[in-house]
Amino acid sequence: MNILDKLERKFGRYAIHNLSRYLIFLYVIGAVLNLVSGGTIYNNVLALNPYMILHGQIWRLFTFLIATPTDNLIFLILVLLCYYNICAELEYYWGDFRFNLYILVGALGTIIGSFVLYFFYRVPYIDMDTYYLNLSIFLAYMTCFPEQTFYFMGIIPIKAKWLGVIDGIYLLYAFISGDMASRVSIVVSMMNFLLFFFGTRNFHKYTPKEVKRRRSYIKEVKTSSVGARHRCHVCGRTELDDPNLEFRYCSKCDGNFEYCQDHLYTHTHIKKD
Repeated sequence: MNILDKLERKFGRYAIHNLSRYLIFLYVIGAVLNLVSGGTIYNNVLALNPYMILHGQIWRLFTFLIATPTDNLIFLILVLLCYYNICAELEYYWGDFRFNLYILVGALGTIIGSFVLYFFYRVPYIDMDTYYLNLSIFLAYMTCFPEQTFYFMGIIPIKAKWLGVIDGIYLLYAFISGDMASRVSIVVSMMNFLLFFFGTRNFHKYTPKEVKRRRSYIKEVKTSSVGARHRCHVCGRTELDDPNLEFRYCSKCDGNFEYCQDHLYTHTHIKKD
């Protein structure tokens, strides 16, 4: 059992369900504030500013998360729609806990990076936000689903794996040409990506080959007449969703309630009154 499995068994019950929806909601709030104030409210009150945080403005540790990927309203709507679909699919495939952890580690890394820069240079880099964390989420999706097709401008089909290559080239260019804040943000986001994929012994579960195999299996099963025999009482997943899922009945619950391996030890036991 790797460290992620151990953490999930211990803290999985605290994971935020449908976190992707809350992230989109935060970006909508940020977009509204930008429209109302032209970005002055965010920069003056909400941005990640170590100097102001050390002088009592603790809320900045959280409010920097509302920074929008772009100020163009039309482009922002398109980006958020794409971002939500990507996050929702990763959240479904990884599970709530792992998706929560990926976002949390990236956000904490950004905060730590901003304080390290401040202590070294005594300059608050308020432009450190979730921009590169979002790019690492795109890169994670493209790693898990390399054959997924996107349509550039709604017309030109592009495989996710090629978008991943473009993403990687852009991150390398931004690291070389950017300022220190950009470099630290990129390093933090990539460390998050690398630690998640290569720092666990079950990385094979998320490799492109394994993802393709699972999707093919699910597609074949769903087209057959055989129904699901097992269903998790918490997340609703069945063996049709993932052939590697294991299901068990909980002996501590009052009744025949079945759970997948991700929720067998983290669910709230059901007791009759």
